[in-house]
Amino acid sequence: MGNFDYAFQNFDATKHVRASIREKDVSHKHAREVAKAIKGLTIEKARDYLQDVVAAKRAIPFRRFNNEVGHRSDPGVMSGRYPEKTAREFIKLLDNLEANAEYKGMDLDRLKIVGANTHKGVIVKRFTPRAQGRATPKNNVLTHIELVAQEA
Repeated sequence: MGNFDYAFQNFDATKHVRASIREKDVSHKHAREVAKAIKGLTIEKARDYLQDVVAAKRAIPFRRFNNEVGHRSDPGVMSGRYPEKTAREFIKLLDNLEANAEYKGMDLDRLKIVGANTHKGVIVKRFTPRAQGRATPKNNVLTHIELVAQEA
């Protein structure tokens, strides 16, 4: 695996901790909305929120990618969805972030997510055979996800 940089600026190793997932098969649009939803939360609150999303109890508000997205009855959420697959990957990443913080000797109760970024990764290009010798492209965009937390 090649070297990569984080998008978070002014990283200080003494007060920040970070974790990332590279080239995961999740929707980059869903990942962007989930990252915006958990930014500013503590790790425990973010984990509880995402577990409620997986159980379809709370919705992720879709602010940018909300064309023809139905409204939800959650307070403060107009257009929203329950991106289960993405939420599960974010829970794994939160576990990794917590383990990194524990290794550094940080106080886990005071950790707050200050950076949550997603980027499009590589495109896996394939073709689906169709009738009469034709083919339809089947492209899959992989996603990079980065989280940075800081002791508050």
